[in-house]
Amino acid sequence: MSAWVLPDHIADVLPSEARHIEELRRDLLDAARCYGYELVMPPLLEHLESLLTGAGVALDLQTFKLVDQLSGRMMGLRADSTPQVARIDAHLLNRSGVTRLCYCGPVLHTLPGAPHATREPLQFGAEIYGHAGLEADIEILTLALDCLKAAKLENPSVDLADARLVKSMLSGLSLGSAQLAALYAALAAKDSPELTALTRDLPAHIRQGLLTLVQLYGDASVLDEAQKALPPLPGVAEALQNLKQLAGQLSGVQVTFDLADLQGYAYYTGARFAIYAPGGSGALARGGRYDQVGAVFGRNRPAAGFSLDIKTLVSAVAARPLQAAIRAPWRQEPRLAAAITTLRAQGEVVVCVLPGHESEVDEFHCDRVLVESAGQWLVQTI
Repeated sequence: MSAWVLPDHIADVLPSEARHIEELRRDLLDAARCYGYELVMPPLLEHLESLLTGAGVALDLQTFKLVDQLSGRMMGLRADSTPQVARIDAHLLNRSGVTRLCYCGPVLHTLPGAPHATREPLQFGAEIYGHAGLEADIEILTLALDCLKAAKLENPSVDLADARLVKSMLSGLSLGSAQLAALYAALAAKDSPELTALTRDLPAHIRQGLLTLVQLYGDASVLDEAQKALPPLPGVAEALQNLKQLAGQLSGVQVTFDLADLQGYAYYTGARFAIYAPGGSGALARGGRYDQVGAVFGRNRPAAGFSLDIKTLVSAVAARPLQAAIRAPWRQEPRLAAAITTLRAQGEVVVCVLPGHESEVDEFHCDRVLVESAGQWLVQTI
């Protein structure tokens, strides 16, 4: 095998795509800043026990592990930045009020999340800590949609669910971890025969509620059906009411519900959402409420957030036009050098054409040219 062949699901990013990714990164961070979110930069690797405590334990198989040559301790390359941001909120900032944080950086996965997915996503996300009310859920969902709007994603749709529906129905039951995992897997797969077998010894109203849950997906009428069909438990009623309120805050966006969507069930504690684009093969952004994320770090306070992979997002939006630029000749002439320096200081891209390369093209659209006229260097439109 050639030495320069990269590992599976790892790829170089070439100029056109790299420029688009970088422009998206800036746009997303600017959108988060407009909401008052502060940028943090967690390290790419940490001690393994820090990365995989609490909600991070679900990332164990996705985390690359290595031995620290300085301490001899096991370290991990982060597979998700959210546990790190929770650690920063809990231990480094330790603020008493609301904290809004955002981040953007690479994460590494031992296995791809989908057949053609990269194992090196560029993860962007935003987190809000310290407010238990629905207002935080609304803000984080609105920010996620505004970020996708900034990326020029057309016709996004939002799918809503709530982790409390299943947790409320199973609360108080003596179920082993293997049985719980099997129940969640059957619900997520909407496998009614398997779910029927797994719930045969559960109380009748709980069994019927779980079997009904797999049928509850579609438009807003799903919530009305759920109120009639699901057990009248406090957590169920609260979850359905929150979903109605969340959906009511969205205008100009298609909203659907899948009440058996259990992705990240061990992670989320309340309403959760996924945002899709027409023709896409999966969610472009996922988020919701995860109030337990900071518990392992000693601060079990409310939290909500979302994340997305900019590399996936860039493939779902239209390519951006080439960067406009000014073409200039290559000469060692002081007035020309001064003119180029002035233009670059003004934010213009000036590409100097090296001798013998006049016909070459690159990632810039040179729509103007720097020409000499009456002893002055002037910009002219091509």
